[in-house]
Amino acid sequence: MYRYLTSPRWSSPRWYIEGIAVFMETWNAGGLGRAQGAYDEMVFRTRVAERKPLYDVLAIEAEGTAVDFQAGALSYMYGTRFMSYLAYTYGPEKLVRWTGRQEDGKAYFASQFEHVYGLPLKDSWSAWIDSEKQWQQENLRTIREYPVTNDRSLSRRALGSVSRGFLDPSGTRLYAGVRFPGQVASIAAINLSDGSVELLEDVKGAALYYTSSTAFDPLTNSLFYTTDNNDWRDIVLLNVKTGKSRRVMDDGRIGDLAFNQADQSLWGVRHDNGFSTIVRIPPPYDEWNQIWTLPYGKDVFDLDISADGKFLVAGLTEASGQQQLILFNIDRLRNGDTFFEVLFDFDFSTPSNFVFNKDGRFLYGSSYYTGVSNIYRYSLETKEMDILTNAETGYFRPIPTGEDSLIVFRYSGEGFIPVKIGIAVQERVNAIRYYGQAIVEKHPQLRSWKLKPPSAAAVDSASTVASEYSPVGNITLASAYPVIEGYKDFVAFGWRFNFSDKILLHNLNLTLSYSSNNLLPASERFHASFSHSFWEWTIRANYNGGNFYDLFGPTKVTRKGYSASVRYKKYLVYDEPKTLDYTLILAGYGGLERLPEFQNIAASFDKFLTLRGQLTYEYFNRSIGAVDDEKGTRWQMISWNNYVRSKLYPRVSANFDYGLALPLDHSSLWLRSSAGYSFGNRSEPFANFYFGGFGNNWIDYQDAKRYREDFSFPGIELNAAGGKTYGKMMLEWTLPPLRFRNFGSPGLYSNWMRLAVFSSVLSTNLDRRQYRKTLGNVGSQLDLRISFLSSFEGTLSMGVAVAAEEHQRFTREFMVSLKLLK
Repeated sequence: MYRYLTSPRWSSPRWYIEGIAVFMETWNAGGLGRAQGAYDEMVFRTRVAERKPLYDVLAIEAEGTAVDFQAGALSYMYGTRFMSYLAYTYGPEKLVRWTGRQEDGKAYFASQFEHVYGLPLKDSWSAWIDSEKQWQQENLRTIREYPVTNDRSLSRRALGSVSRGFLDPSGTRLYAGVRFPGQVASIAAINLSDGSVELLEDVKGAALYYTSSTAFDPLTNSLFYTTDNNDWRDIVLLNVKTGKSRRVMDDGRIGDLAFNQADQSLWGVRHDNGFSTIVRIPPPYDEWNQIWTLPYGKDVFDLDISADGKFLVAGLTEASGQQQLILFNIDRLRNGDTFFEVLFDFDFSTPSNFVFNKDGRFLYGSSYYTGVSNIYRYSLETKEMDILTNAETGYFRPIPTGEDSLIVFRYSGEGFIPVKIGIAVQERVNAIRYYGQAIVEKHPQLRSWKLKPPSAAAVDSASTVASEYSPVGNITLASAYPVIEGYKDFVAFGWRFNFSDKILLHNLNLTLSYSSNNLLPASERFHASFSHSFWEWTIRANYNGGNFYDLFGPTKVTRKGYSASVRYKKYLVYDEPKTLDYTLILAGYGGLERLPEFQNIAASFDKFLTLRGQLTYEYFNRSIGAVDDEKGTRWQMISWNNYVRSKLYPRVSANFDYGLALPLDHSSLWLRSSAGYSFGNRSEPFANFYFGGFGNNWIDYQDAKRYREDFSFPGIELNAAGGKTYGKMMLEWTLPPLRFRNFGSPGLYSNWMRLAVFSSVLSTNLDRRQYRKTLGNVGSQLDLRISFLSSFEGTLSMGVAVAAEEHQRFTREFMVSLKLLK
């Protein structure tokens, strides 16, 4: 609520925030940007050509960004397009008035829209859709004035985003990186005889539009591909015949790969500190050699090398936006001669994926030169550029297959589809019209929106002062506000104070509250909580600490007494989504009634010290549109050491989770296991493990899927089962989510619902038969995701479980919980 009252426009859908940003940056850059871009034209033209509906104002965020292979980029496209429609129809000044903040304006973005434009946002969005369809129909008619290229599909399904593709030596299989909703991004093999798609290996850190940078050695059937494509790229070598792979280079920051068959070297472009460097990577491909670092402001991309190893072709772009197709002599380049031949000047259009044919006489590539991505052929003998296709949607990434045919990727609403086309020079192809051009023709004042280049500023005369920054010396009060807390079953009222330094290295929180209920002893009515986090450290202290969520439901984290703890967490491996970390926690407690971890277990003594060490490895993966992790591994080792009345009670436990993605999109099968052993006395509460319950509160802030946790066991009461040793195993099936396109309004809606079913077995006191207990359960949980004020998300969960111990009656548990915020 505080965020909405102070910054209401942040509580707007992503299409609104990104749409106005892209619109402004396009016209501030003199018309260079997505508001006047060929790719966005293709996206909407394809929807109309395929007779697929455009998303309405709610469905774009509720469903579109989850089911489309372009994911969140769809918000940019739809938002920019709608802003452009408003600018064209009503003028850019009115658009600025809507998206800006004025004294007489409305806080909520939709209310301000109606205030400025005089009609509901939903009605205007519908009018834009009608207008967009007419615009794209006109462009399609323009394209169809000349014969449209026919093609033959080579796969059974669209592949989402794709990398450069390669044919195997037999010509029967096509290899490429693919990324489509429902399955994790992978290196795939497409069988060209039946169109089947086999996923060979996951691509870690796949890119949104091109999945991965790839290169292929046909002699050894080795496919090189990049991982961590939005970070410091690694290079992996995969043998597509044996399925064996190995990472050959870590954090190389190299992409745009090309393979030189003449000397078995790998080439690429390395980006570092704003500079682009052409590099050569000889076998065994674990080190790179600098060939040429381009001047600042220039970049090369989409490298390819002729079969004889003599020439390298690439695209060249400059800071001005000018783009050219260029050619290097490799021998000269390796000897320091950086001269290149400009084959063709594409002006502001991009020369994409130009590759040599087998005999090296031609280059085949694509470009939006006419506003539509078509395939072009450049003759190295005659120096002529010919256009080979007239596409309705767009053709990309050509693969020469012979003298008379090519494999190319055709854009569709579900992603790129490999197709085969004939090679035929087109005599005439029409250019389409950009919507952005229509806007500036109708409203020429947009030309004056272009900003001056940064070079116009007098940077040299600006003065700066360097000084040492003191985080502690800059700590100040950041905010303070009243709070309501729960303590046991009572309400407390108080204030929370937040302190931090200017760059948030130190964050301190202090909460003070008081319970006035006379049923509480006087010594328990005052509550204080303090935390201080900095770098890897967290310090906490509590005195009868309260918690807001203890007001709702069975799970309590508040405890009588006082405590202080120091926590240190360090990453040994941080290679997202792969991490390995350890955590150390030293804590002391006094005045306790109940154990800190187990609320229903009375403490045998009210003071103790504890030292906990934890080592955790995680590597989970998910596909576009996933609502949860869909495959991966997690293991954890924990050491618990309680020191009570001069006696040490050590315990150890280990957890292992393994998930497998099923062929059914967004569905997974998980095996979750845990085991523990205590070295203490069985009768001592500090020496036991305890289990039970879903663990969710009616209103909660923790993970909605608490049934997965180590000490949960739905179907029995919290902490109802215990022992000094245990073994636990759960089998879980997560079903695909059910998507909602229009379930609510832009301010409050639900976008998906997902069911998970599980069954667990728990056995305690494994070391002694007379104390041993074995329980089993079966249950399910239904999660409903709710979005409110666009930028806030919650989860409404409903669960049911049935549990039974050997020779005992069944017990049941029902759970309803609303998790606030994501």
